[in-house]
Amino acid sequence: MSAYDVIRAKRAIRQFTDQPISDEVAHTILNAGRLAQSSKNLQERTFIAIRDRETLKALSTCGEWAGHLAGAAMGIAILTPDPTIKFQLMFDAGQSAAYMQLAAWELGVGSCLASIYDGEKARGILNFPVEWHLRIAISFGYPTAEALAERPARPEGRKEFDTLVKWDGWS
Repeated sequence: MSAYDVIRAKRAIRQFTDQPISDEVAHTILNAGRLAQSSKNLQERTFIAIRDRETLKALSTCGEWAGHLAGAAMGIAILTPDPTIKFQLMFDAGQSAAYMQLAAWELGVGSCLASIYDGEKARGILNFPVEWHLRIAISFGYPTAEALAERPARPEGRKEFDTLVKWDGWS
């Protein structure tokens, strides 16, 4: 499958089977995030891969829409230095997230982003140092048949190309 085909087919998956993710698949997903570009190649991000069910359940309470982490086979927390100091950090974290999600989808593993609003609660759960911050986690797992059958949240699909793209300026 080409990269473009993976991008076109990718969808958010929030319901997972009980099938575990193998070490090989987990390493492939994490390595994709490691290889993502970063501002000035500083690579200011760290990943915590979580497979323990109780830890995933606890982390799922750190964001209003993070509940899908509780049912995941694996979660990945993307940590950065303080993102209020340098805005590129969140962009870099986003690139890592996108690379991991696309690599996972190619391997038949679904995923969904979870915004972490209670970073201090997450710090207590995952025990990461004070100089690191958590704003994004991703749930990963093999999709249920129901999850694959669901329609996108936006019934009309994606916005049309010409409504999003401007050429050589706004007008």
